[in-house]
Order: sequence, then structure tokens, then C-alpha cells
Amino acid sequence: MTHLFSPASIGPLQLDNRIVIAPMCQFSAAAGQAGDWHMMHLGTLALSGAGLLILESTAVTPEGRITYGDLGLWDDLTEAALARVIRSVRLHSKMPIGIQLSHAGRKASTGFAKGPAFGPDDTRGWRTVAPSALPLTKDGPLPDELDLEGINRIVTAFGDAAARAARMGLQLIELHGAHGFLMHQFMSPITNRRTDDYGGSLENRMRLTLRIFDAVKAAVPENVAVGIRISATDWVEGGWDVDDSIELAKALDARGCSYIHVSGGGLDPEHQQLPPLVPGYQLPYAETIRQHVQMPVVGVGLITTPQQAEAALAEGKADLIALGRGILYNPRWPWHAAAELGATVRAPFQYAGSAPQGSKGLFAKAS
Repeated sequence: MTHLFSPASIGPLQLDNRIVIAPMCQFSAAAGQAGDWHMMHLGTLALSGAGLLILESTAVTPEGRITYGDLGLWDDLTEAALARVIRSVRLHSKMPIGIQLSHAGRKASTGFAKGPAFGPDDTRGWRTVAPSALPLTKDGPLPDELDLEGINRIVTAFGDAAARAARMGLQLIELHGAHGFLMHQFMSPITNRRTDDYGGSLENRMRLTLRIFDAVKAAVPENVAVGIRISATDWVEGGWDVDDSIELAKALDARGCSYIHVSGGGLDPEHQQLPPLVPGYQLPYAETIRQHVQMPVVGVGLITTPQQAEAALAEGKADLIALGRGILYNPRWPWHAAAELGATVRAPFQYAGSAPQGSKGLFAKAS
């Protein structure tokens, strides 16, 4: 058996293999509500044979969206719209499905594909919030500094959104603590200049993330996995770094976190110094954190071939491998990987005859 196609556990969730479809924004929601695009998009990915599908970054409040086209889960309308999509996908796929819950903080109210920020006077924008009143870019809109009441509202919003997700049958919650989103903004000394219980020391800067984790964990049944995605480093001098990430990971591990998904950067796009963008360039961060925790670690970062994914697992750099743009380009990536590695993968029975000659046994029991 290959490493990539061996079964895995994420907390209470059992996966057929170690391929994770990472959250990828689609910018196709209307007032936070999922629509027909999401049904087609997620339906395609749910037939891919991956072990786990995680829905795109989904805002827990309207002002927490990155863009006005972001998916949301903050009220009955957004819940009903997404539940309709999930019900349809579930008719034809048994793949475990999770959702990434997020609040963009000062990265909110922007255009699509990293477009310019919209101020509150623009019909496409709104006022943003952050741990400190520091703009994302030099000439960008100034966010409002969150007061304690505002912090409490956001913690509650995460718990409420998690409860909605569990109610529609989603099996996993991933907290977005990476890429310069609100939790990351609180954790990094670059964006957090507070002098209260949420700023200063590492313990204080981690406080919001740990409160949100506790609120989400308390809001969902025990059979729902709760994990987190982090940026292991800001790639900015004086910012959040791997040592900080280790301490956060250990604190979450002690709280029963189901897994940690290790990425990097995104906090300060004007000053970050990216490493060479080679295959698996972020795996060393996952490998380092893996040495300090019991929970599974998901690795990501320009892993494009089955051989790269298999080697990363065999060498102990991660426990699972996340794919993003590569699986958008090739939604049958797990099928092809199984064929190359001599493994089996779930596929719809309607497609069973599509396996190439000589690949007998490629498809396991139909999904």
C-alpha cells in the first residue's frame, strides 16, 4: 500500500486516503449565499477520489468577507443556500466534506483576485476591523480597532457558524488562522500593537485564536472534527515565526485540536520575503511542527505530482497532503495518482469503464 492512499484519521473523521482538497475561494456568492456555481464546483471535486474536501473560506459575519462575492454562514439565508448545495452533492458522493470558517479582518472589503481595497463609501465595500488600526497597504483604508465587545461578538459568530455547519451535516471545521486573516492579525506582532489582554506577549496574542477554537469545539458534536490552518511564518523580520507556531500548535493540541494545516505568509504582502518557490517549499514548516504535536499535520505548497506527495509522507514531512490549484486544473488528480502509484480510489460507478487499459483494480467501491 502506498502512503498517499493509506487510510487516515482526523480526530473522529476517517478518511480513505491522505489527499485533502484545500479551501479555494470562488468569489461567486451573492450576499454570502452559495448558488449553482458552488453546486457544480463542489460536485466535481466531490467525485475526485480525494480523502477530504474542505469548502472555501466562509465568513462568519458580513464584514468578515474578503470580497463581496465571498461565501458566508452567518444567518438562516446563508445556511439554507449552502445546505441546498451540500444536499445535492451528498446524493452522489460519500467523500467527507468540511468547511473553512474565517474572518478577514483588515483584509476584508477588497476586489476579486487580490484587487484594490474598497472603502466604506464604495457600494462594494464596508468598514473593516482589526486588532490595531493599521492598514493592509500603505494607502489602503484604515480599519477600526476592535474593542472587547467586538472581540466577543466575533468569537460568538464563529461558534454560531460552526453550529450551522454541523447542522447541515458538514463533518469538519477548519479555522482560518493563516494568510493575514483576523486570527493571524492578532497573533503577529506586526499587526497587533494592543496593550490589553489581547496584545503584547505571545500568550496574549494567541488568546483570540484559542478562544475561537474553544467556542467552535463547544458548538459542534463530538463527531465533527475541528482543526486550524496557520501561516507558520510571516516571512517578515520581527513577525510571527515558526517558534511561535510551535507554541500555538502545542496549545491547540492540548485542547483536542483534530489537525493543523501548515501554510505560510500573507500577512504583509508589501514586505514579506518569500522563499524559493520550489515543489514542497512549505513542507519544512509542517515537518518541524509535526515533531511537537500528536495531532495530524497537513502539508501544502506546490506539491503537484503523485511522487512528490508520496515522498513527503514517506519521509515524515506531513501526515496528509493538501492540493489547491492543481486539482482545479485536474479534478481527477487522485485517479491519476492512484494509477501511477498502483493504488485504488473511489469513483462513481457511472465512470467505472473509464479506467485505462491495464489499470485493473484502479477504482475501489463506488462512491
